[in-house]
Amino acid sequence: MSSQPSRNGSGDARVVIEPRRPGWPGKIEKARDSRSTLRRLLPYLSPFKVSLLVVFLLVLLYTVLGLMGPYLMGIAIDGFISRSDASGLTRIALLMLAAYFLSNLFQALANWIMAGISQKALQRIRQDLFQHLQTLSLSFFDRNHAGELMSRLTNDIDAINQAVSQNVTSLLASVLSMVGILVAMFVLNAWLALVSLLVVPIMFWFAQFVARYTRKGFRGLQKNLGEMNGVMEEAISGEKVVKAFRRNESVIADFRQHNQAVYESGVYANTYALLLMPLTNVLGNFFVIVLTGFGGWLALQNLVSVGIIATFINYGQNFIQPLRQLANMYNAIQAALAGAERVFEIIDITPETQDAPDALPLERVQGNVRFEDVSFGYHPDRPVIKNMCLEAKAGEIVALVGPTGAGKTTIINLLTRFYDIDAGKISIDGKDIRHVKKADLRHQLGLVLQDTYLFSDTVMENIRYGRLDATDEEVIQAATLADADHFIRQLPEGYQSKLSERASNLSQGQRQLLAIARAILADPGILILDEATSSVDTRTEAHIQTALQRLMQGRTSFVIAHRLSTIRDANQVLVINNGEIIEKGTHQQLLDARGFYHHLYVSQFKGQAI
Repeated sequence: MSSQPSRNGSGDARVVIEPRRPGWPGKIEKARDSRSTLRRLLPYLSPFKVSLLVVFLLVLLYTVLGLMGPYLMGIAIDGFISRSDASGLTRIALLMLAAYFLSNLFQALANWIMAGISQKALQRIRQDLFQHLQTLSLSFFDRNHAGELMSRLTNDIDAINQAVSQNVTSLLASVLSMVGILVAMFVLNAWLALVSLLVVPIMFWFAQFVARYTRKGFRGLQKNLGEMNGVMEEAISGEKVVKAFRRNESVIADFRQHNQAVYESGVYANTYALLLMPLTNVLGNFFVIVLTGFGGWLALQNLVSVGIIATFINYGQNFIQPLRQLANMYNAIQAALAGAERVFEIIDITPETQDAPDALPLERVQGNVRFEDVSFGYHPDRPVIKNMCLEAKAGEIVALVGPTGAGKTTIINLLTRFYDIDAGKISIDGKDIRHVKKADLRHQLGLVLQDTYLFSDTVMENIRYGRLDATDEEVIQAATLADADHFIRQLPEGYQSKLSERASNLSQGQRQLLAIARAILADPGILILDEATSSVDTRTEAHIQTALQRLMQGRTSFVIAHRLSTIRDANQVLVINNGEIIEKGTHQQLLDARGFYHHLYVSQFKGQAI
């Protein structure tokens, strides 16, 4: 079982999540075999049956036309060259030219149609994978690096693309060509055809032997590529931290280790994949030698003509050519199968708990929230929340305080149904949140987090993320209420200024103000503030507090804060420790009680008057 951790409490401690929770299967099961993977891929091609039929007919046509060349050459040798018939030789030459020209034309047309089919199929696979990722629970993303998931969306899909778009027609043509050559050989001369068949079982035995190890190698290669992408993504995203702590060499060493693993798995996979090429060359040369020797003996016995021998040698070389193509395709095919397996592994993961069949819509809420004997643990043997009871009345400000890892952020995760409780009941306006539609529930909840996430888009669109149908005027009004309008207008292009990745071209305080504006625009019934001001200086904090006061007005608000000075006006303060509420009251009442809260407060303001 995976021992990678997940967030709990305030977000600093991490514990194991059992695979019983939806969205994470624990250890991913052993890879399926090639047949199973192919069966999974075929439905993505089924909508294009007519186009595939056209491709098949085109492949059949250009394969047959390609096979006419050696046959016409034999006729030319026996019928015209031996008789010195120049006009007949010219006619047969023009016929061969037409056959080869049409063969190449049909081949190009088939490849063009197949490219369109493959891109549409891959578009569906990519869409299904990304769409399914959006249904998975947070526990899944807690355990999987973003780079690894990106690798499945890019490298693995690209591996499928290489096989489907470039190799399907080649594979079909190779098979048809081999069948056609065998039929033509038996029609021309059964004895030479039987000798030719000696190479076939030898070749397929080698192919099967090599494929077994090639597929294993390419699956390892795709896995190592995903892990290397994860290292790169973390290093690039955390470049400031890397430089600040002088960890460049450590990051380089980590990347070098993963890069070495990619190198070794790539060498392993490609070594076996490339074995088929020299093997087919050896078998091809052996094939020609056997045909030449045996055919020459038959010719001496006047059993076959020189033209038929030449046709057979040509067919023999053409028969080996599809085998060479199959050898070349093994690399791409095995990589595609490995990539497809990794894609389907994600698609097969159980989605996040969906709405109950009898789930009810949740209209605009008043904001009465109750926790009744709520218990929860990320791991069944390690409860994080224990028989918790709390009540927040409509419009109240409820502060959650306590040491790191006490369970404050977990309370928010349960209220938003990022995780479902193990026991008890959470209700809003008397409705059990497990019996309402999850989308409606989250529509009524507004979050302003410590780590504000903004997208690489304009300021206008980042605020509009709170309500996508909002007009520009409504966005500007929300920014004004959040006290953000002034600094936005000072940006180079105002509201149309493009933010860099993670909005690194803004200060922490400015990012928080944009998050507040986004929450104002969403107009939630219940507001959640998770350490919303802990990362800014005192002056900026006061600025943000003004905006937060406007946002909290008339709304039930849950405030997680380590700076206890920010929650003086809370209607009730809940002191959380080890997953339990150990104290409850107003700020002044808890100070007067001189208990745990008093100790926390004094430790923050030591030497100052309370």
